Amino acid sequence: MSQQFNLDKFDVNGDVREAAESAGVDRSTFLRNGAIAGAGAVGVGIFGLPTLAQAKISTKPSAKNDGKILQYALTLEYLEAAFYAAAVDQDNFKTPELKQFAQVVAKHEAQHVKDLKAALGKAAVKPPSLDPTAVAAIIAPDAFGPTAALLEDTGVSAYAGQGPNLKQRAVIKIALSIHSVEARHAAWIHTLLGGGAVGAPVADYPAPRAYDKAKSQAQILKAVTGLKGGGKTLVTKVDTSKF
Repeated sequence: MSQQFNLDKFDVNGDVREAAESAGVDRSTFLRNGAIAGAGAVGVGIFGLPTLAQAKISTKPSAKNDGKILQYALTLEYLEAAFYAAAVDQDNFKTPELKQFAQVVAKHEAQHVKDLKAALGKAAVKPPSLDPTAVAAIIAPDAFGPTAALLEDTGVSAYAGQGPNLKQRAVIKIALSIHSVEARHAAWIHTLLGGGAVGAPVADYPAPRAYDKAKSQAQILKAVTGLKGGGKTLVTKVDTSKF
C-alpha cells in the first residue's frame, strides 16, 4: 500500500561515527572531545537491529518512495528531538553557549517532527524507543557536545543520501530546507567544541572538506542503532515497517 501524506500541511519555518567520519570528523576527534572515553560516554557498536535488513528505500524515484523517505526522515528527527529535549530538561551544560545551542536546536528539531508528522498524517511512523540509562549518559555535561556533533553530522549525511531518490518537487524542497538547517547545526556545534579556533586540527573544523559524503539508509540506520551510552544501547526499538 502506498504511503499517504499531505504536503499542504507541511510548514517549513525557516553508522553514527561512520557517518560523522564521512563528514570530516575522524575517530581521533571523538577521542579528543571525550565522546568515546569513559563509562558514561557515547560509543558506537557494530550491530544493528534485525528488522533493518527488511527496510529498503528504493533508488528509483517515485511518489511512494517519497513517502518512505519522509518516514525515514521523521525517525531520525524523533531521535534528535528526544536527545535535545532531554538535555534541555536536565539543564546541565558545561558552558552557557552549549545551553543556548541546545535550547535553539531543540525547538528546530521539535518543529521538524511536528511538520513531518503533519505531512504524513495518520500514517506517520512511531518514535523509536530509547533506553533511559543511555539517554542520561549521552546528555551528561562531558558527552552532550560530542554527541550533538555526531547526531548533526549523521543527519546531514542522511538527507544528502536520500536527495537523489526523491521525485516530487514539494518533497525535495522539504528535504533541502531541513538539510541546510542540519548543516548549520553541525557547523555551530563544531565551532563550540573548538573547531573554529586558530590552529585547531582540520578534522575538527566546522567545514573540514570541500564535499560531504552522503550515506545510505542502511549505513545510517546501522550507525544510529549502534549508538551506546552508559553501557546501554540507545535505540532499543525502531519501526521500519513504513520505509
